[in-house]
Parts: sequence; structure tokens; C-alpha cells
Amino acid sequence: MTLDRDVCYRAIRTRDARFDGKLFTAVLTTRIYCRPICPARTPKLENVVFYASAAAAQEAGFRPCLRCRPESSPELAAWRGTSNTVSRALALIADGALDGGERDVGGLAARLGIGERQLRRLFQRHLGASPIAVAQTRRVLFAKQLIHETHMRMVDVALAAGFGSLRRFNDTFRRLYDRPPSSLRRLSSSSTTGAGAAITVRLSYAPPYDWPAMIGFLAARAIPGIEIVEADRYRRTIELDGQHGTIDVSPIAGMHAVAATIRFPNVRALPSIIARIRRLFDLTADIRTIATHLAEDPLLAPLVRARPGLRVPGAWDGFELAIRAILGQQITVVAARQLAAKLVAAYGEPFAPTASGDDSALSAVFPRAEQLASINLAHLGMPRARATALSALAAAAAADPRLFSAEQDLDRAIARLRALPGVGEWTAQYIALRALHEPDAFPAGDIGILRALANGDERPTTAAALGRAEAWRPWRAYAAQHLWTAGAVKHVPRSRARQEAVA
Repeated sequence: MTLDRDVCYRAIRTRDARFDGKLFTAVLTTRIYCRPICPARTPKLENVVFYASAAAAQEAGFRPCLRCRPESSPELAAWRGTSNTVSRALALIADGALDGGERDVGGLAARLGIGERQLRRLFQRHLGASPIAVAQTRRVLFAKQLIHETHMRMVDVALAAGFGSLRRFNDTFRRLYDRPPSSLRRLSSSSTTGAGAAITVRLSYAPPYDWPAMIGFLAARAIPGIEIVEADRYRRTIELDGQHGTIDVSPIAGMHAVAATIRFPNVRALPSIIARIRRLFDLTADIRTIATHLAEDPLLAPLVRARPGLRVPGAWDGFELAIRAILGQQITVVAARQLAAKLVAAYGEPFAPTASGDDSALSAVFPRAEQLASINLAHLGMPRARATALSALAAAAAADPRLFSAEQDLDRAIARLRALPGVGEWTAQYIALRALHEPDAFPAGDIGILRALANGDERPTTAAALGRAEAWRPWRAYAAQHLWTAGAVKHVPRSRARQEAVA
């Protein structure tokens, strides 16, 4: 990706936070690369090179700055450029698609439906680095973050970051930083903790961020026993590969970041858990770019002004969200929540709080696909056709663990979901919007969207709504979120609009 040197230099000279995560500055004299907001003295223009990603700078032989800590910058790389393929590839890499090393690049390309050479060209064009360099940089920076922010033992840091052994981990850091990883730790080594203990990491985002809207959306749909939602805190049980744990997320006052506390027995699962948290709270969105684009529409402009930091709530698990979406067909949010609570009470796996601090109100884990595949759920109080659709969805998810992965583009994902019994266009688009984290998903037939687009008492047709939304591409999902909150914005004074939660 081509970066304008004059614009980039003005950004680092003024320490413009708007560019944080969008560019990295490599200093030729020190061989260090920094964020635009680095507090160090600004180097001369002739002594710097600008890169579109941390991976590009690191692949060119530069090492991360210890002052501004590039691992703490917002992860906006997936939003740069127009390549949906690169965005989907980055999501798969975050979930461990390249943990096996260079030999997996071909497999990653195959999962995306393109050739390996084409994938490499796309990465060079949009990120300035190869797929394997991106994966390696993620591992190193994640390990560096764990060293700085947690009390984890070094062996656990190495395993959590995807290194095969402590020796390989130490060798990598000595080569990159010319020092052992333990020297980067400012915390006392006597306070280190082992696997299974609570781990708290800081996850940054690019401001603004409408936390009340996000937490309000999640609170309205929270399932008792699985989720606890408060004004400044979100907690829930999680399950990965048969193991149970919890996450606890809250905003950090005075910072553009959230604190995520994770309790899980397997440290190797940490990267995947953090990637899911980022998607759940939509932390990687370049929200200013999105807002600028949507505000060009006269209808959306006042909504964007009222809630400039509005995000698209994601989901912890694709299968869980799909079940919730089918439960919510043609009924209210409250009724859907009650049905989900019945489902969890009847078939959820028990979760035992531990002395490590898990809340006793978190008592269950959402049922797995294998559990629901052969169960007739009509007795929970829903139409037989809907119960059949839930069983079919569970059977499909059990047969294909990648059913809700980011491998396919939006059109293919919608077609695949619509092939399932009981999944129509609205349900498929809603699943894509939240579970697949597709920024251009748009459930045009949603009654709330049609009501927001109405001209007086006359609501548009679904086809007319789709036509209206063409100008909002590629961020129709964010337009949908603004339209869903349109009623609240119309009745709340602008000075209060950003503080009110979504009903």
C-alpha cells in the first residue's frame, strides 16, 4: 500500500491519534519502528520509512519500540484497502490458521477459495507483508503484550503466543530485541502465575466508541446463567474444545481500550479467545472512516452525529448466535430471550464457579451442536417448524465445524446459510452481520429497518430498502445498526444521545 510521506510525517510530528494503527514509522538510524503517537523525539524525515502494518516493518528488519509498544495499537489492518479477502484471511490468522507455519499458507488460500500466489499478492498490496510474516508478527507482539501486562510465567507466555517451545521463544526475542524476554518484564518475577489463573489484557480501539449502545444491545439479549451485563461490565461463560472458562470485559476510564479478564485452563487458547472478544465488541473497526462515509447520506447523517461511535455487536460463538437468531424469528427480543433461557436451562452444560473469582450467577455453558442435533425442541414452546430448523442447524454445525468461520465471502455465506431448513434471507443476513462479522451484511426485510426508512406511514418494500442501501456499501451493517437506533435518537436530545443505551 502506498503511503503519502508528507501526510505521514505530519501525523507523527503532531502525534495524531487518528493515524494510530493505520501506519508505523521505522527509524533508519535506530532500526526501531513506532506508532504515530510515540512520545519519543520526532526523527528527521530523511531518516524514516513508513509502513502500512507492523508486520511490514518487522519483515523489513525493524524491531518494536519499547516506549509506544506497537502491540498496544488498535488493530485496524483489516479495514485498510478494499480487499474483503484480506480481511477474512486476517480473521482466520487470528484464529490460528497459520500456527503450523509456512506450509499452511496454501491451506489458508484454499479455505478462502483463491490461489496461494494471489493471496500473497493481496497481502503485499494491502499490508506490505507476506501472510506468514503477519502471523509471526502477531505472535511476537502478543507475547510482548503478555510480558508487559500479565504475571504469566514465561513458558506459558510462549505457549499462549503460539511458540512451539520456550527455547524457540527465547531465541526469537534475543534475535529481535538483543535481550531475553524476561528483561522486558517490569513486573516482579516473584509474582508470576501459572496456567488457569485469571489473565487481564488491554485491548485498544480507535475512538469514538459508544459503550452504552453496545452494552445496552447485549443486555437486552443476555441469557441468564450464561451472561451477566451491567452498565460498565460484561461477563459470560465460554467453551472451547470441551473446556470451560469465563471472560469479563469492561471499559478502562480515560483510555481508548477495554480490559478483558480471561479465565481458561488452556493458555494456548488465549489468541483465539482474544480474537473473539475483539469481534464481539467490534474493537477493530475504523469507525471514523465508516462514519464519514455513512454521513454523506442525508437520512443517516443526523443518526451518525448522535452516535458517532456506534458499533456492530458481534457474537462469542457462531452456532450460539445462529440458534438465537432462529429462536427470535417473528417474536420480540424479550420473548426470544425467554426461549433461549429455557433452552439453556434444559440442555446447557453446568458450569461450576471456582475460587479464582467466577461469579456464582454464571451457572451454565451454551449447549454444543452435538447435544441439540437429535433433540426435538418443540416442547420449549415454539412452532414445530422452528424446532425442526434448530435441530437441522445443530446437525449441520456438528457435521461442519467451519460452518460459521470467515472463509467465505458474504454472498457465498448467505447462500450456504439459506440452504439450511428454516433459514430465510433475514436470518441469514443477521447471522452474517453478527456471527460472521460481515460489515456489508444487511437484513433489508427487518421491520425495524423498514420502519426507520418509512416516509410517513408508508414503509418501503424490501427491494426498495436494498436499493436505498447501495450507497452505504461496504458498511451496510453499520447503517443497519444506526437505523435500529433511529427511534431512540429521535426521542433523545442530542446532548444526551451518546450517553443513552439502546432500548
